[in-house]
Amino acid sequence: MSLYGVMRTGVSGMNAQANRLSAVADNVANVNTTGYKGSSCEFSSLVLSNSDSAYESGSVLTNLRHNIEAQGGLVSSSSVSDLAISGNGFFMVANPAGTPYLTRAGSFVPDANGTLVNAAGFSLLGYKLNPDQPAVTLNGFNNLVPVSFGGPSLSATPSTLGTIKANLPSTGTDIATSDLPSFNSPTSTYTDKSSLIAYDNLGGEVKLDVYFAKTGTGSWEASVYDSRDAAPGGGFPYASAPLTTQTLSFGADGKLDPTQPSQFTFTIPGGADFTLDMAGTTQFATGYTVLSASVNGTPAGEPKDVEISRDGFVYAIYDGGTRIPVFRIPLAHVTSPDLLTPLAGNVFQASSDTGGVTVGFAQSGGLGDIMSKTLEQSTVDLATELTTMIDAQRGYTANSKVFQTGSELMDVLVNLKR
Repeated sequence: MSLYGVMRTGVSGMNAQANRLSAVADNVANVNTTGYKGSSCEFSSLVLSNSDSAYESGSVLTNLRHNIEAQGGLVSSSSVSDLAISGNGFFMVANPAGTPYLTRAGSFVPDANGTLVNAAGFSLLGYKLNPDQPAVTLNGFNNLVPVSFGGPSLSATPSTLGTIKANLPSTGTDIATSDLPSFNSPTSTYTDKSSLIAYDNLGGEVKLDVYFAKTGTGSWEASVYDSRDAAPGGGFPYASAPLTTQTLSFGADGKLDPTQPSQFTFTIPGGADFTLDMAGTTQFATGYTVLSASVNGTPAGEPKDVEISRDGFVYAIYDGGTRIPVFRIPLAHVTSPDLLTPLAGNVFQASSDTGGVTVGFAQSGGLGDIMSKTLEQSTVDLATELTTMIDAQRGYTANSKVFQTGSELMDVLVNLKR
């Protein structure tokens, strides 16, 4: 046995316990850090070649493990921009230079430009809706931009798409053969009527009156008018012709004939080309019922509030309750999250050990929910860390005794020639 080997083994043990204490120190220091993932120090032995007549002591190696996949506790907050992930996935953020990283720290606040940044200065990345879904790059960060609550103080978006899903009664309805709504005469009659609010290019409201008249078995006429042209007191005759007229045909099953168009396309006065989609409308033996209706576009004004849904949509809310999706926040995941490389600012970077980054959306593909007004707590358990600290302290002391004993024996050996 080599006395030098004994001392080297003692030093190795002290270094290992010091590394363990360093991990404990990091954990204790970040016990209140949002989204922090606790780490631990694992030991492995390094054994040298030995023979039956001589033994050479080896050493101990340390491997720092980050338990990144662990779910931290969720706590409520009062800020809509405080975000947490319940389940798998990571937010994608970027530093001021634009370099992307992954994180679970969702304590975002708007900066002077309205961009959402967390406590470490990383900006949240998302897809801007314009208003359609963007092209998503499944294995990269293309098309991602900083999510912002800011923007022009005043804005307006003209309506381009509306939907009506209704049931038109198949029984108990007179069949109109003359004076249809499309005739726009003082005696025009109709079976049912609904109205939609759309927006022109300047954000002004345009009320669209939609008339339905049964013209035969399984056949209906639908006409759309600008309500501003209605006669005094409302109704016919309108000052202008209908914006569009469409025939709806139903089969014996009560559903729209798939060979016939179910969309109206016309131009909103002072606005954009507009498509009214009637897909899903039925003709069953019950009363006239509107199952759902919607119109896109926004009135002139500025958003009064912001809402973030569990599937990552960021909605701007205008006066009157109009909700417009402006961003969608994606989530990223890797094959082996625990092998991500931690960096300053509570962010992570993928490597060859973790597998490539895959981008998706919350509530799909095994990814969790995005929780607004919620923060994820650190996974550090303080009681466990203090216990580990005591254990590491005793291990360090014991290894120092091994080194001290080897040093004393070395003194004996050196003094033999005196």
